[in-house]
Amino acid sequence: MGTSPGRQEPAVDSFVTATMLGPWPGTDPVEAAKVSLGLFTPPHLPSLPELPARGVGSDAIGRTACLLVELPVDVQPYGWRFVDRPGNDYRRAISALSTDVNVLADVAGAAELEPPELKLQVVGPVSLAAAIHLHYGERALRDYGARRDVAQSLSAGLALHASKVRAAVPGATLTLQIDEPDVARALAGTIPTASGYRTLRSVPAAELRQTWTSFVAAAREAGFAKVAINLAPEASAGGSAAEPGIARPVETAAAEAVSWRKALELALECGIDAVALPVSLLDTGHWEQLAGAVESGIGLWAGTVPVRPGRVPASYSALVERIMRPWHGLGLAESSLNLLRITPETGLAGVFPAEARAIVDRSLEVAAALTDIRNA
Repeated sequence: MGTSPGRQEPAVDSFVTATMLGPWPGTDPVEAAKVSLGLFTPPHLPSLPELPARGVGSDAIGRTACLLVELPVDVQPYGWRFVDRPGNDYRRAISALSTDVNVLADVAGAAELEPPELKLQVVGPVSLAAAIHLHYGERALRDYGARRDVAQSLSAGLALHASKVRAAVPGATLTLQIDEPDVARALAGTIPTASGYRTLRSVPAAELRQTWTSFVAAAREAGFAKVAINLAPEASAGGSAAEPGIARPVETAAAEAVSWRKALELALECGIDAVALPVSLLDTGHWEQLAGAVESGIGLWAGTVPVRPGRVPASYSALVERIMRPWHGLGLAESSLNLLRITPETGLAGVFPAEARAIVDRSLEVAAALTDIRNA
C-alpha cells in the first residue's frame, strides 16, 4: 500500500486488515498454505486453510470433532455420531488436520516466513452439538448434559491443538475463529429432530451466554491471544446442520431472524475481541448493535465480498460503499475503521481456485481503500 510523498507510513494498528474464513477449494494443502501465507502478509491475518473437498474428516464438523477429548466420533448414514471407540473416519480427520499443520510449517520454513499472527477455525460448541448425533441417533443438542460435555471436551482439545500449531509456527500469536452457523436455529428451536417430524427444544439464551463465555475463556487459557465468533448462518465453516434444499415456513425464518439478532447481542457480551458477520444480512438495527460494540473496542469482521461461482466480484469502490454508508450514517468515526477486518461473505470451498483468488484480492483491495480513508 503506497503513500503520498512526504507522508509517513501509518502504524500497524492504523490499517484495516483482511482475512479469509477458512475453507479453500481443492485438495492440495501445499497450495492452500502458500496462498494463505503469501497473500495475507502483515498486517493481514493468514489462517490454517481447510480443504473440505478432500472428503470425510476434512469437513468442518469432522475437523472440529477430532479435537474433542475422550469423545470419539464416526460417520453414520445420517452424519457424525459419538461412538465408543475411534474408527477410520475419526483417524482420517486427525490425519488430515495433522497434515495441514505440518504442511503450513514446511511452507513457512521453505519461504523463510515468520508470520506474526495465525488464525485457526473451529465449529463452536452449539453448532457442533447440533451436528453430531448421540448413540441412540438424536442430535447432541437435544440433551443439556451432552451440550455441556461437548463444550467442555472441545475446550480441552483447543489447548492441545494450539500447542501443536505454536510448535509448527513458532512466534505467531494465535487468533481463534468460532463458527456458529446454527446458533439462530438453536435459539429459535427450529432444528429438526433425527426423525424430521418435530424440532428440538430451543437452547435458553442464558445457557448460550454462559457456554460462549466459558468457551472464550477456555480459548484464552489455551493460548489464543484473540477470539472472534462468526455468526454467518450459512455454512461459512463448511458444516451447518441445516437441511439443504428444504423450504422453510415464513414464521420459521422470522423466528430465526429474531434469534440471530439475539445471538449477536449475546456474542457481544461474552468477552470476544471481534464478531464476524456477512454485511449483506445487516439491517439498521444490526448496525446499531455493532456501533455500540465498535465504540467499546470490539472488532467487526465484515463479510463484504460476495462468493458466487461464475461471477466476478463487485468493484472495490461499490464494496467500500457498503461499509461506509452505514458507518457514516451511525456517526462512527473514520478513525475507528481499524477495528474492521474485511473477509469474503462465506468460505471459498464452493468456487474454483482462480475465483477464490479473485475474491481474496478484492478483499485486500477493499481493506486498502478503507485504510486510505481512515488515514487520510
